[in-house]
Amino acid sequence: MGALPLNTTAGLIVAILSSVTHAATLEDVAPYPKPENGFTRQVIHLTPQKQEDGYQVEILAGKTLTVDCNRQRLGGMLEEKNLEGWGYPFYRLEKVTGPMSTMMACPDGKSKKDFVPVVGDGFRLRYNSKLPIVLYVPKDVEVRYRIWSASSHVEKAVQE
Repeated sequence: MGALPLNTTAGLIVAILSSVTHAATLEDVAPYPKPENGFTRQVIHLTPQKQEDGYQVEILAGKTLTVDCNRQRLGGMLEEKNLEGWGYPFYRLEKVTGPMSTMMACPDGKSKKDFVPVVGDGFRLRYNSKLPIVLYVPKDVEVRYRIWSASSHVEKAVQE
């Protein structure tokens, strides 16, 4: 059998390495606890960045609810915990309250399904691609996230 062309060989190597990388489980990183009854464990793997201190991760935990024209939100607090013996952080959303809503009269009376986020403390996290972000949330809560980055443009304050 002849040798494979260079681009085919490179493609196979990339495919093999990708499957090895994705085969690693969370338990291969550290012994994160299994979720308790009524909770799920959700994990975010971040892409490495050149200057990670210029980035943050916003956790958008919430539920898809039927809403009208009013602003809806849920309440809660994302608490940082420490994986004993490892020093790795993980996060727990213990309780979700609400929904809370503004009380405007909606002229059309129409409702729709929409994602309603939990608003509270602890939902902005430091960006660190070396460790997964591990979250324990109630079973009926979905976790989404958004990456924030700092502008390279810096302004100077004026003394008054």
